[in-house]
Amino acid sequence: MNELEVVHEFTGPMPTGVGVSHTGRVFVNFPKWGDDVPATVVELRDGVEVPFPDQAWNSPSSDDDEGAFVSVQSVVVDPADRLWVLDTGSPLFRRTEPGGPKLVCVDLATDTVVRVITFPPEVAPGTTYLNDVRFDLRHGDAGVAYITDSADSGPNGIIVVDLATGESWRRLHDHPSTKAEPLDAFRPVVEGTPFLERPAEGEPEPVTMGADGIAISADGTRLFYCPLASRRWYSVPTHALLDRSLPDDEVGEQVVDEGDKGGGADGLETDDAGRLYLTNYEHDAVLRRLPDGSFETVAHDPRLLWPDTMSIADGHLYVTANQLHRQAKYQGGEDRRRTPYHLFRVPVDAGPVRLRRPAGSGGAWLDPPRSGKRR
Repeated sequence: MNELEVVHEFTGPMPTGVGVSHTGRVFVNFPKWGDDVPATVVELRDGVEVPFPDQAWNSPSSDDDEGAFVSVQSVVVDPADRLWVLDTGSPLFRRTEPGGPKLVCVDLATDTVVRVITFPPEVAPGTTYLNDVRFDLRHGDAGVAYITDSADSGPNGIIVVDLATGESWRRLHDHPSTKAEPLDAFRPVVEGTPFLERPAEGEPEPVTMGADGIAISADGTRLFYCPLASRRWYSVPTHALLDRSLPDDEVGEQVVDEGDKGGGADGLETDDAGRLYLTNYEHDAVLRRLPDGSFETVAHDPRLLWPDTMSIADGHLYVTANQLHRQAKYQGGEDRRRTPYHLFRVPVDAGPVRLRRPAGSGGAWLDPPRSGKRR
């Protein structure tokens, strides 16, 4: 089994996203979910969390400030080695205002912001929660971005962005594949306890966050995504997402159910070899699916308490572990998180363990089909 290497320990707010540049620079973000967050985006420099690109960009004047980060959920380095910052504009999951939800590009050669893309209300309504983003620079004049909307109290979907023009549009708007599964279909268990919203008073409720993890196939032809509250994952042809003349219901007809992915997943990632990586918050693990459809365990460790977001660079997979399930909203009003939170890395080609189907087994870790029913 691969050994996890500790890259950094966090003793302040809980992290979610991580992005690693082609030269090995490491960026992390902290959404504003209730912790004291001095900077929502930082670079790790010699073990120190340094506000990035500077403190001014981490000091918004309001939730709709276009010129500062409000509450960042994801940081991703694109194939051109630029850092893109996905700002929810939604501290404490508040309703958003235009200007808050945005995609910001930082030139890593100069550490300056060179692009800010905001979203019109019809693309990012007030309930939107921008969760994760992936880039394909092979389409159009400057490439495209795909963003998941994981809103827990509004429609879910995929947002597509033309990076040349800044135009954006919604796809798979509230499609069943983007929605959380009901408790009778999916009852996640983390650290031996059902994962539910548990207020200090009142009855537990199912977690309703939808489309969350996202990844692009190595050849760019399919987009993979999964709701947070689901053991299933899905894919759709990217050409269908990009063809704005195609009605959204016809895009939905091309969605493929990729099967049972072995547990609840928060993050997805892919590599140039066509392997798809999945965090597994029910089993403290990171899995990957090979091109032949079989699954391997990349990492399994009790310290991987809620593996969240991944980034692949320099022959390693980086992953944050942030104890998300121990937050007060899931623990009857008691915050059971214990610092430090962690950023780990593990080699991606160091002989992971292949998952095999035991005779007569019907377990959830077993090989899902490469293609499945359409939804």
